Amino acid sequence: MEDNFQSAYQEEQERLSTALAEIDRQLETLKNTPVYTGNDYTEQILEDSREQRRGNLAKLRQEPYFGRLDFEESGDGVRKALYIGKIGVDREQVSDRPLVIDWRAPVASLFYSFTGGTEPASYESPEGLIEGLVYLKRNVVIRKRILERVADTYDRESDGPAVSDEFLVYRLGENKDNRLRDIVSTIQEEQDRIIRAAKNTALIIQGVAGSGKTTVALHRLAFLLYQYKEQVSAERMIIFAPNRMFLDYISDVLPELGVGNIQQSTFADWAGDLLGLELPQNDAMETLNRWFEAPGGMPEITDETPGRFKGATKLMSIIEDAVRRLESGSVPEGDFSPWEGAVLPRRTILRWHNEEYAPYPPAKRKERVMARIHRWIEMELKKSPSAAALKDRKKKGAQREKAYGSKWPKYDPLTIYKQIFRAVKTPADWPAEAPEAIPASVLKETRSQLKKGIVLEEDLPPLLYIHYLLNGDEDVQKFDHIVIDEAQDFSPFQIAVLDLYVRGHSFTILGDLSQGIHAYKGVHDWKEMQTLFAPEHTSYHALTRSYRSTMEIIDFANGILSAGVHSELLAVPVFRSGSPVRLIQYGEKREADIQTALTDLSGRDYRTVAVLTRTLADAAHLYEILSEHFDDIHLIDGGITEYQGGLSVLPLYLSKGLEFDAVIVADADLDSYGETAWDAKLLYVGSTRALHELWLMHNGRLPDYLRQASVDAETAPGWPDDPA
Repeated sequence: MEDNFQSAYQEEQERLSTALAEIDRQLETLKNTPVYTGNDYTEQILEDSREQRRGNLAKLRQEPYFGRLDFEESGDGVRKALYIGKIGVDREQVSDRPLVIDWRAPVASLFYSFTGGTEPASYESPEGLIEGLVYLKRNVVIRKRILERVADTYDRESDGPAVSDEFLVYRLGENKDNRLRDIVSTIQEEQDRIIRAAKNTALIIQGVAGSGKTTVALHRLAFLLYQYKEQVSAERMIIFAPNRMFLDYISDVLPELGVGNIQQSTFADWAGDLLGLELPQNDAMETLNRWFEAPGGMPEITDETPGRFKGATKLMSIIEDAVRRLESGSVPEGDFSPWEGAVLPRRTILRWHNEEYAPYPPAKRKERVMARIHRWIEMELKKSPSAAALKDRKKKGAQREKAYGSKWPKYDPLTIYKQIFRAVKTPADWPAEAPEAIPASVLKETRSQLKKGIVLEEDLPPLLYIHYLLNGDEDVQKFDHIVIDEAQDFSPFQIAVLDLYVRGHSFTILGDLSQGIHAYKGVHDWKEMQTLFAPEHTSYHALTRSYRSTMEIIDFANGILSAGVHSELLAVPVFRSGSPVRLIQYGEKREADIQTALTDLSGRDYRTVAVLTRTLADAAHLYEILSEHFDDIHLIDGGITEYQGGLSVLPLYLSKGLEFDAVIVADADLDSYGETAWDAKLLYVGSTRALHELWLMHNGRLPDYLRQASVDAETAPGWPDDPA
């Protein structure tokens, strides 16, 4: 066995030397090629291609590839060693295979989909289905041009068993820094199916904590750009993330995959820009304070909770009715006369509005009618009998044209939204009362806020829909693909509106209902989103394997879900064992114990350690104490836009989407977390942030679901050195 390993290592070392020499040679040639700066279009295209190759080769110099697949195509009789990397590169001399095959290429899919066995394997190519035999599947780790590791996960000619998880466990065991990394060398079969799914489909992905949902979605963007390069562009793709800090956290993945210029935003930022609205800076934090900082836990949530009601698509019909009412009475009464003796009959204006410009949305229709009236005025001015009359008519015509335009309804989304909720005066032909479908509590609260000029994030989907009904999408660039992360916190209305701004229902919608701690605005079941699309335009995928945490942590977190949420969305852990989950009861001084725990964990070989509190106020209090003893410690309060790694203190509800080597959950007891499913979900989120080590500190009064989980998962009580 040792001889086989040495032989494989030597073989790969020689191949690496050859590949690096070829890459260096190509890069040197391109560097010595003068950069074209002229105006010839063909030469400019060629120079762009050369510049892209320079960048790709520069990246490949450090880590040219990560995998090898030996494949013999049926009927070919030739066994070919295919090397797979983040970026493909051809040899300088013509050859039957590239130097490195791009991981997104059809044949590279075998590297991810083949999991062993002696049966023929196949992949879809542009020419059709290609079948053949896989002889070898090998993972390699190359860092800074040095071959660090060789691991065969399948060898047809070996008597030994397949060890498909060995390399995965090795990579998962590595410590975290302050950025999410690509998983291109460890993509699993179920993840690969999602990444390579057809473009014009709304994929809805339910993924347990740590299943790689976010990285799968980012790799899917890179794949779509490769597979549909003639149909899509990076500039017309967008990622919607829960907050700006999360966008910073994922910011390195796409550049590592050689993909740039994809838009990244929060929904609120994108919607605010489109509508020309500035939301209150503290809006998001005030909402979080209302739901997470209130004494006694989260207020009751029903379908009449403002965020749930405004996020439901039934509000769309109320909006459509309002716009129809406005449009039907839009043409002002009476004929239009720019000056005495000139009359444009209203019936003519109505014909333009109702017939000739009928295909246009209301705001565009008004623009065209007013432009037609302006042209009519100009034609009438040519009939003026004298220069003096022309001057007088021009002045009167301009004044009356402006006055006539002001008689039309104000096609402004915010004004119409205020009219729907009776926060401003409504048109004369509207009913005096607000629509009965709006719950009284929602009407009262929203009207009060709108009268104060306050627009909340929950108001954005209806405002966007009004904007769309008024203006259409003529002046808005449609997206080629939209990724929505933490989608369980999105509303159906948000998805429905975004579908108006994307081609072919092309979505990747990913989230985890078990982490639905923002239930006051998000979905409670994926069917709420699935029903927005025709069955042929959507597909549902479940990712149940968790790659983030150790088996001990996953078993414990599953116990919380089973006992506290009664959920069946449980994670299947990768076989990676570690330290037991610890439940540590405070001694005489809570703050001192938390400091001791942080000292212990930060003194180990961990890059990121977090203390998770129940509230932001407590996080700020602990940060003030701990910062006197730790230099590299940061308070994450929802206002920062960059995750800096190291030691962090933050409220648990702001930790969703992040991951840390070690996590300390402060106050995991009944004084901070009740017996409700929502409280259990909070502690599930906190527990699943940890990769290697999870400590929960408490006052001795544990919620029943936590006590049950601690028994089922065989956790360790007390401190590491505590005999108990």
